[in-house]
Amino acid sequence: MIFKLFRRNPNEVLIARLHGEIMAQARNPVLFLDYGVSDTPEGRFEMVALHVLLAVRRLQQLPAPGPDIAQDITDEMFRHFDIAFREMGVADTTVPKRMKKYASAWMGRARAYGAALDSRDAPALAAALARNVYGDADVNHEGAARLSRYILASERALAGADTGVFLTGPLPTLPPETIV
Repeated sequence: MIFKLFRRNPNEVLIARLHGEIMAQARNPVLFLDYGVSDTPEGRFEMVALHVLLAVRRLQQLPAPGPDIAQDITDEMFRHFDIAFREMGVADTTVPKRMKKYASAWMGRARAYGAALDSRDAPALAAALARNVYGDADVNHEGAARLSRYILASERALAGADTGVFLTGPLPTLPPETIV
């Protein structure tokens, strides 16, 4: 039982590559400069959560090992947040509370964004983004509308990715600056 703690994940290299690609897309400066996403830990969480959600949704639609890879990417996202909190100087006793808060936020966003993405409802997605990313109840938020178009286009770009694309890379990405 205890030896499970020391066992390496056989997908470790794959997950590190996928996580790196997703993080590069989520950290694109255009999202923060042109789209108006706040360059704070919360704003970065929102962008990472959005981009991970897109990859996870696609992987869950694929045959095995897609769903397993989706879980590994989600786990890696939270490992990354845990490390980031500790590097920011958050006390060891406070990190679990923060992680619980972020896990709850992740689940809420996965439901809200997932429902809008499933129905291809750009206004509903923009409203959820305005609320979560921009902290704004205004459903006509310009940044949220643009971000909604970008997320829907990014999901379409990932729709053609099969398991092989995830295994070998690179993931199809859409530069956010191409969305007006």
